[in-house]
Amino acid sequence: MHLHLTLLPIVAVVFSPGAWGQSGGSSPGVTMDTVDITLPAGSRALLPCRSPRMVWTRDRLKDRQRVVHWDLVRSSPQYSVERILDMSPGAHQRVYNGFNKGRVSIPDSAFDDGNFSLVIDTVVAADKGVYTCNLHHHYCQIHQSIQIQLNVTKSARKEKRYWDGEKSVIVVLLGNSVALPCVNRRPLWREGLQEEQQQVAHWDFQPPGVRPDRAARLVDLYASGERRDYGPLFGQSRMSVEEDAFTLGDFSLSISDLTPDDKGLYYCHLHHHYCGMHERRIFRLAVGPPLPSGPTTAPRVSQNDVPELRTEEEKGPGVVNVILPDHRGYFVQHLGYFLATFLLLACVVVAVVALTRRRRKRGLEYDLRRPDQGNVISGGEVTLDYTELRTRNQQPRSSEHKNNLLKESNLSRDCEMDFGKPWK
Repeated sequence: MHLHLTLLPIVAVVFSPGAWGQSGGSSPGVTMDTVDITLPAGSRALLPCRSPRMVWTRDRLKDRQRVVHWDLVRSSPQYSVERILDMSPGAHQRVYNGFNKGRVSIPDSAFDDGNFSLVIDTVVAADKGVYTCNLHHHYCQIHQSIQIQLNVTKSARKEKRYWDGEKSVIVVLLGNSVALPCVNRRPLWREGLQEEQQQVAHWDFQPPGVRPDRAARLVDLYASGERRDYGPLFGQSRMSVEEDAFTLGDFSLSISDLTPDDKGLYYCHLHHHYCGMHERRIFRLAVGPPLPSGPTTAPRVSQNDVPELRTEEEKGPGVVNVILPDHRGYFVQHLGYFLATFLLLACVVVAVVALTRRRRKRGLEYDLRRPDQGNVISGGEVTLDYTELRTRNQQPRSSEHKNNLLKESNLSRDCEMDFGKPWK
């Protein structure tokens, strides 16, 4: 009783539109194609309408094309993905881990009532993780999934269930039992042997000026083999659809001996009520004028009208005057472009070399003149080079110094002679 009570608060979440992730299927009334076709009167028109999803095959394996499986994703202590169990109609559920045998299960009546909830007895710490319930219908190419996160606690006060915005979160006490809800009541998952009664294909014709709701029904096709033709066109065998349309998935409409009255819109409707698929293809057919019939007899031509010699002479000048001059002029024109480009490049190179040599020559003359010129400073005075000044000024200074020394020695001698004793 406690298990059913814990399941009720989260059933509303399972049925919410955002809870299930679904891929495959088509929305009702989807227009897949709109094609314009124009053909001449009297020809044959083929309006293609094919869908591999409408192929009906009787399931001899007790509807094993529907599968449910539970997976567990653990993020600690390290990331890992584990398949818990899977089951298909007419087969027993298969548990992959020996530790989980007898401890985890889903109801045996899952494909009868749509309850695919996973029941875990005696929860352990290793059960913590994100569980995913996956429903696959390979025949209808529909895949749905829902995620539930299971956390394990040692405190009874921390047990709770809530929605984190992306998935359901269940916190369960260690050692208790828990049911992870996964419920889908659609007939797609509960009824697997009625496809042939719910697959229908039909063609409608809308002449110009007629409203879409007034379109005429041409033919109805059922996967069970029943066929209903409407109107005189099918009775006259001008329109036809393949008898094994549901075997090949080809519902193309063939129209022979087109007339202007066949102009209009043609609708191909494909309904797979079992899989929830509804597709529509529109063809806009326009009938043009018939093709002109070819001539029955060839015109007679006399020899005098078209002489053979004149024909050869007309071909010769055409080849010489039209083809050869064009190719020759083309070659000369491109040769002129090449020579002009080469001359322009040569002129640029010569100019660059001349300017370079001229600049080098002017720089050399400047270096040769530089030692002969003085440096002009403020006040209009001119100073010579340091080395030249040293060379010119040292000679007079040294001679004056020598003359002074000689004068002093002569003076000292005169004094000694006057006083009669050496001067110290």
